[in-house]
Amino acid sequence: MGDKQKSGRASQDDVGTVDATRPSAWSGGRRSKAKADVKAKLEVEAGAKVKARAGPKAKAKSAARGGLAGTTPKATTPKGPTRKATKPKTVSKMPVSKAPVSKAPAAKAPVVDPAVVEEIFHRFHRVDPEPKGELDYVNAYTLLVAVVLSAQATDVGVNKATRALFAIADTPQKMLDLGEDKVRDHIKTIGLFRAKAKNVIGLSRDLIATFGGEVPMSRAALETLPGVGRKSANVVMNIAFGEPTIAVDTHLFRVANRIPLAPGKTPLEVELGLEAIIPERYRRHAHHWLILHGRYVCKARKPECWRCLIRDLCRFEPKTPAVA
Repeated sequence: MGDKQKSGRASQDDVGTVDATRPSAWSGGRRSKAKADVKAKLEVEAGAKVKARAGPKAKAKSAARGGLAGTTPKATTPKGPTRKATKPKTVSKMPVSKAPVSKAPAAKAPVVDPAVVEEIFHRFHRVDPEPKGELDYVNAYTLLVAVVLSAQATDVGVNKATRALFAIADTPQKMLDLGEDKVRDHIKTIGLFRAKAKNVIGLSRDLIATFGGEVPMSRAALETLPGVGRKSANVVMNIAFGEPTIAVDTHLFRVANRIPLAPGKTPLEVELGLEAIIPERYRRHAHHWLILHGRYVCKARKPECWRCLIRDLCRFEPKTPAVA
């Protein structure tokens, strides 16, 4: 019995030894569970710290992606001072353009009967078959100079100034030798005499340098010279070279619109209109007839209709009566 008791105690001691040196199955499971709980707690705390660092932007981004399953992202209110709601600016509407009011088309210039045109120039020719310009000159060069000087001046005034000038300078070279100062002294009675003296010297120099001292016969070449425009070129071509050009001055412009023969708003319109209707056989002297008619009969302020040789063909009204 004593052995048994001893044996039983030894068994218990053995059991105790086993418990002390090797954990039992239940004690090891409890420790593993405790470690898992600690680990899970640490993970939760770490996640909370990360979310705190990310701030509201990450929350909004997460909410945009769907957030947690089954949850609806909450609307966040931005921090900082609140601003008062402002009314939207009213955008001013562009003014709506109204449809243009249709105006009646401008009345076309009356078409002149070719028979009337023929009769007008027939009468001019009958009275003065060979009309002449009123500028004095001795050759094509002095004619060119006289025409340049006649701008905004009367033919009578130009003739008085050029009489002595052309006696000593009737070629481009002689004019250059005379010099601008002396040319200016000769023409100082003419308007714009300083500018005109400069042009006379300039065109004389160009004639020598470009055209061999001769006056060119073409309008394009003439218009390259100082002080020479289309009207001046037409005068030189007509008088010096017999070309059927039409030089439209203030008198001719008035007559062409008053009769009317070739109504126009510009000298060029009148020129082209006359070229289109004047018979070829009257073309060379046409501009002289019309200029002289406007200068002495069909005057600007008070036309002398009572002695006009074409008054029955002219549509100008009212006709001026004869002076008692």
